[in-house]
Amino acid sequence: MLITDMTMPEFIAGLKESQTIFLPFGSTEEHGPHLPLDTDTMQVYATVKAAAELYKTFVAPPVHYGICRSTSEHPGTVTLASDTFRALVRDLIRGFYSQGLKNFILISGHAGKTHIGALIEVGEQMLKELPDIRLAVINEYDFCYRAGCGIIEVEGDSHAGEVETARIQHLFPDLVKGSAAREFPDFPEYILVRNKTAYWSSGVWGDPAFASPEKGEKLCRVTAAALAEFVKEFEIFSER
Repeated sequence: MLITDMTMPEFIAGLKESQTIFLPFGSTEEHGPHLPLDTDTMQVYATVKAAAELYKTFVAPPVHYGICRSTSEHPGTVTLASDTFRALVRDLIRGFYSQGLKNFILISGHAGKTHIGALIEVGEQMLKELPDIRLAVINEYDFCYRAGCGIIEVEGDSHAGEVETARIQHLFPDLVKGSAAREFPDFPEYILVRNKTAYWSSGVWGDPAFASPEKGEKLCRVTAAALAEFVKEFEIFSER
């Protein structure tokens, strides 16, 4: 049930079928020289829409901005301040809760650790504030990586590499522009640096050469199926 497409009466009717909602988060962030800046948002929104077709849930409009730390110096990346992002997430949960939703799945196509950590932090706060809700936080990339075991070939692939390139090749082939070389960043261990592009020039973390539209289709399909199964378990979860 896509909230972007629903009327008010359809929303009311939908609450009789489900009180579960996907809140998809993405980013406006560099994805190498070949993928669009909206890659994270495009992937996660496509995944949750496909999962909702398999098992009926609400799907909120995606958030196209997040917290981008390691890519913050790359052209095209626009990051939110952590406080801004956390406040936005809190308001979305409160808003949908006031409309009758009780089961919240915060799912992010952007896998940055600071970004995911902020979602978890807000989730913990909301569990205390709203004692009758269920809440999950999913890093959609990790979910895809596990679901796609046996399909993915590049060990340690993470950003604009095999997985993301393959999925965009399948979902939005016209938006894949050219190719990119294999790269893994070499940030110093423990040390924070100002000039991040000096340690990660192309913005690719993996090897896009292993991508194909066929692989992307498989990854999208198995991830959506695994996510639909997760929702079934999530809705009956009861804390000890």
